[in-house]
Amino acid sequence: MQTRGIKSLVISAIAFFLALAAGCHGRPVVMTGSGNVGVDLAPTPRKLPVIPMATSQRALANNECLVAVIDVDGILTNAEATGVGSWGENPVALFRERLDAVAKDGRIQAIVVRINTPGGSVTASDIMRRDLNRFKEKTKLPVVACLMDVGAGGGYYLATAADQIVAHPTSVTGAIGCSLNLYNLQDLLAQFNIASVPILAGKNVDLGSPLKPLDDERRHMLQAMADEFHQRFRNLVVQSRPEVENLDTTFDGRVFTAKQALELKLVDDLGYLDDAVAIAREMANVPRADVVFFHRPGDPALSPYAITPNKPLQNTLVPVSIPGMDRSRLPAFLYMWQIDPAAETIGGK
Repeated sequence: MQTRGIKSLVISAIAFFLALAAGCHGRPVVMTGSGNVGVDLAPTPRKLPVIPMATSQRALANNECLVAVIDVDGILTNAEATGVGSWGENPVALFRERLDAVAKDGRIQAIVVRINTPGGSVTASDIMRRDLNRFKEKTKLPVVACLMDVGAGGGYYLATAADQIVAHPTSVTGAIGCSLNLYNLQDLLAQFNIASVPILAGKNVDLGSPLKPLDDERRHMLQAMADEFHQRFRNLVVQSRPEVENLDTTFDGRVFTAKQALELKLVDDLGYLDDAVAIAREMANVPRADVVFFHRPGDPALSPYAITPNKPLQNTLVPVSIPGMDRSRLPAFLYMWQIDPAAETIGGK
């Protein structure tokens, strides 16, 4: 009996890892008590469009006045979150889909963009901000940004397009800067007798490669690019919020508490999600408007804090992260509060 049980366990383990290797991305792998391995479909089928839903799950009338809450959660990259059991969607695509759905719904009188992200790539952040601006121009609806745990980097970049920014009293925001993580793995590879033998046409085509040191000339080239993107961020903040005092210490990439951000005029008010909704109602002059969320069928909003998951449960078969190696998956400049260098790969690249 004991031998049979061990054999069954080994077979189950082999089957489990074969299922992982088969690439069941976006579908949780389930192993039953009998040792069978199955794959569940993702709980939020992406073929179904987002629809408006109230937290009470009641039917919405055609003549109701509504306030839509659109959540922006996780690392902002123009890519699907990957890995076994991943539920995440492309945050750029999902944000645009929700804005388009709101624009087509004549019942929506205002929106609250609920932001909980340390930021992401420069381009993804910029696309989302541009889409929000175009949405405002097209619909003329008031937009309130609500910062949750973290609204930093690209998250704050997006928030500056809103008419009002409300920060949770314990939010962390700021990180108005730009980063590009580079690593030199030459000595590490040498320990394993591994040498890079690149074939290059254009001496700078491998600019930033972790396989060789970065000389002063190349460092200057990359620094100039980072400075340009940083200046763009800084200019947008000053243009969107002219009351912000243009101090170097405000724009040096540091993060701020909500109270500090309020003192610096980076946000307009401290409050909770309910307060942000109340401000949106007041701006739209619809004091009794109900709140709706644009989620996919099967992804119900059971409370005002319901979000669509946007994180992979596991990125690869091997739960080991080597920053220099991971970087090749996303060689992008980032608007992000980035205390973990490997965080840039969370978006699925």
